[in-house]
Amino acid sequence: MAKDTKDKNYKVIAENRRARYDYAIEDDLECGIMLEGSEVKSLRQGGSNIAESYAEVKDGELWLVNGYIAPYAQAKTFGHEERRRRKLLASKRELSGLWNASAREGYTIVPLVMYFNHRGMVKLKVGVGKGKKIHDKRETAAKRDWQRQKSRLLKEHG
Repeated sequence: MAKDTKDKNYKVIAENRRARYDYAIEDDLECGIMLEGSEVKSLRQGGSNIAESYAEVKDGELWLVNGYIAPYAQAKTFGHEERRRRKLLASKRELSGLWNASAREGYTIVPLVMYFNHRGMVKLKVGVGKGKKIHDKRETAAKRDWQRQKSRLLKEHG
């Protein structure tokens, strides 16, 4: 996913910032998502959350579970269910790789970021990650703090 700042269509909708803290992400994949019209309109307004969601492979298909998309006020009769399961679009090869990875012990498929790509289509970046233990989380936090402190010192003396 190339972040092109000049591209007016590219826009991050929702980001799961805790995913990299809670999981050691080993591989990631961009996939499409099947949405209804009112869901796309709601996403354009910025009402979504993927922080508590996960993806699973079931019956040969990839699904986003517990992803929240806010209701669209103008779609009164033809609205959508906020937390319904949404089908993710991936090729058979990518899907089999995800299924093999998630079948291993301790691995899960975590949504990382939902965005509009350069063509204006909604995409979801999912990662295969292994859950971190408490000591791994402390180590990550210590590394982050050291990097922050190191950059401050370089600014002062450089």
